[in-house]
Amino acid sequence: MPQQIIKRRSRGFICVNAHPEGCRRNVERWVAGVKGKMPAGQNTPKNVLVIGASTGYGLASRIAAAWGYGAKTLGVFFERPPEGDKTASAGHYNTVAFHSLAKRDGLFAASINGDAFSDEIKHATADAIRREMAPVDLVIYSLASPKRTDPRTGRVHNSVLKPVGQAFTNRTIELDSEKVVSVTLEPANEDEIADTVAVMGGDDWRRWMDLLLEEKLLAPGARALAYSYIGPEITWPIYRDGTIGQAKKDLERAAADLDATLAKKLGGNAWVSVNKAVVTQASAAIPVVPLYLSLLPLAMKTKNLDEGPLEQMRRLFTDFLCTGHAPKLDEARRLRLDDREMRGDVQAEVAALWPQVTTENLREVSAFAEFQREFRGLFGFEVDGVDYEQPTETDLQW
Repeated sequence: MPQQIIKRRSRGFICVNAHPEGCRRNVERWVAGVKGKMPAGQNTPKNVLVIGASTGYGLASRIAAAWGYGAKTLGVFFERPPEGDKTASAGHYNTVAFHSLAKRDGLFAASINGDAFSDEIKHATADAIRREMAPVDLVIYSLASPKRTDPRTGRVHNSVLKPVGQAFTNRTIELDSEKVVSVTLEPANEDEIADTVAVMGGDDWRRWMDLLLEEKLLAPGARALAYSYIGPEITWPIYRDGTIGQAKKDLERAAADLDATLAKKLGGNAWVSVNKAVVTQASAAIPVVPLYLSLLPLAMKTKNLDEGPLEQMRRLFTDFLCTGHAPKLDEARRLRLDDREMRGDVQAEVAALWPQVTTENLREVSAFAEFQREFRGLFGFEVDGVDYEQPTETDLQW
């Protein structure tokens, strides 16, 4: 279709469109941040399946595996394609850019767009691995979805962001009004907790791994990773001890079960990787977290500790997965890439800044402007090097 000038459109604080050139620049920047910058390792991945591969940590993982080690990658995700004069979702344009750059650099890439919770997409993925790749030696599970339809029952489960046991009151940034406000969240009931575990817990990861094992599509020594977050005490009532936390505990139980199964059948492993807090569409929706993410960079950058998704995933591969020996785990068998975020001096600085922030001084005391720009950048807007006054093609496919 004819090119068009794309201006950011928002509903509340969420962008409802995406800019293809901005998304492409983001992916190009991440590729450049990996290419030739990851040292040769041992036990490097050769065939990688990334479930949730179009944005955030999933996309960063895929880029690190492909341009860091030349791995073949298969990505699964659920993204909106362009339709008429409507733009595609950002994840769609990220994937278009990924495939274009992979083709340029002679890397194998395949992608499947659909509901990763469904049996249909699982079987389509198995067929693609069988047809186009060798057995997979690394599976990365990086789904972030608000709801799941269980293929066994047809029931739709909706996750909620609520505390468990008692109400929780704290401060946050109301993103559409840009005000610092107090928010009170009522506790979840038992059904809401169960639904959140059904969406964000370990059941779907287990189903993926069971199918890959059954179809003999995992290589000897195959490893599986699921991504998680713990965060500081200030967020625990809504995160670690809330409904999401209950789901993450279930994810950890799944990791232990899968680790035992993979070890027995293939000499492999399964772990949960606890990653650093970063700006994503999902994290921005969690009360309290936007204020935390507006303060955390101030504490980390002065100590030269800050990392985005790409830097985290680069470190995941070079320091944990491709060292030639078993990775260091915490007492709960988790990889801890949040170690720099959780340093005592970093958290002390965040805690000291927390009560100082008001609506009036928000942009002076915090890095809210950076948070805002980074969030819009997820959709391809406010990206350096893009002329947003120029028309661009939106009907792009990989």
